[in-house]
Amino acid sequence: MSLLGSLIGPVADLGKTWLEGKVAKTKAKAEAEAKVMTTQAQSAADWETAMARASNQSWKDEWITILFSIPLILAFIPPAVPHVQEGFRVLSTMPEWYQYGLSVIIAASFGVRGVIGIMNKVKK
Repeated sequence: MSLLGSLIGPVADLGKTWLEGKVAKTKAKAEAEAKVMTTQAQSAADWETAMARASNQSWKDEWITILFSIPLILAFIPPAVPHVQEGFRVLSTMPEWYQYGLSVIIAASFGVRGVIGIMNKVKK
């Protein structure tokens, strides 16, 4: 065997070992990221399930639904329409922290995913 042949084998083995290590590292990183994403999704689902169970004995959801229904119903009663419009005009002037607080209350009551779905439909 020539000197060149005796050098090529170990260099090729070294390159193969380096490449295998790189592939293993990339695979491990991808698996870790997938595990984190799965854990986050499961945590969100667990939280929503816990909130749903906690609200089974609560009137909170019904109360919020009734409050949201009042302007909807009053919008069909002509003498009440100016009052509904003025109420929404005033609400739009409330501080942002208050408006965001209302959004959080609604999201917690109806479920974050449900509210996000509604908000996405409104934006379109």
